[in-house]
Amino acid sequence: METRPVRGGAGRPGHRLRFGPAAEGIERLAASLVGEAFAPHRHDTYAIGVTLAGVQTFRYRGELRRCLPGEWHVLHPDELHDGAAGTDAGFGYRIFYVDPYLIQEALGGRPLPFVADPVVRPEGMSPALLAWLRHLDEPLEELARLEVALLVAAALERHADVPVRRRRDPLAVEALARVRELIAADPATRHPVAEFERVSGLDRWTIARQFRAAFGTSPTRYRTMRQLDVARHAMRGGLPLREAALRAGFADQSHLTRMFKRAYGLTPGEWTTALT
Repeated sequence: METRPVRGGAGRPGHRLRFGPAAEGIERLAASLVGEAFAPHRHDTYAIGVTLAGVQTFRYRGELRRCLPGEWHVLHPDELHDGAAGTDAGFGYRIFYVDPYLIQEALGGRPLPFVADPVVRPEGMSPALLAWLRHLDEPLEELARLEVALLVAAALERHADVPVRRRRDPLAVEALARVRELIAADPATRHPVAEFERVSGLDRWTIARQFRAAFGTSPTRYRTMRQLDVARHAMRGGLPLREAALRAGFADQSHLTRMFKRAYGLTPGEWTTALT
């Protein structure tokens, strides 16, 4: 499939992005970069990707990392990182973005694993995961979605810094899930904390403490990312940026642009141009 570059200074080619069919809680992306870097940003998902060509470099938890062809990188939700080519030839990679809630379901309620060393050798990951990225255009049916979630969860636990044994209280997770669902159902609306307390039966301090532990990010950050989902969908449908911002509940176009770059490392215009 032909791709279109984002043009940078002096007409240099930049980013190329191609999304495969998604499933609930899972996105797949093929990307390449020459010359220009992704600005520092953070997702609210696990990002598990494999470098296919060139040298990928990224700064993560205070260290510069290098990911060579065949090597994987594993980034935890809400961890700041960037991305740049290690050579003038640029690099290409494919990646899963997986909702932490889906991972916790796959783990049967155990706490979310944290992988301290983000670069994983090829032999440390299942070949089946790579197959789902290589066949990017194949749909993820329900059983395939479950398979990918289980493979990712197993890889995270295998490489986690500290083995996780304790299970979370399923009733508390279920209560927090109601808060999450309320936000996701209407991210353009800023719900009062009292409404979170009402739907969950938990007090606001428990919600604030436990939401991140259960889902990898804060309620505020989770809402912002769901707003950006609305905006991305509107942008891909051809809606002007100002209207996309208002539909998603941002104050204005500038507000959307700031939040978008913090989440994806690109401006909305760069992201839209890079889509294939």
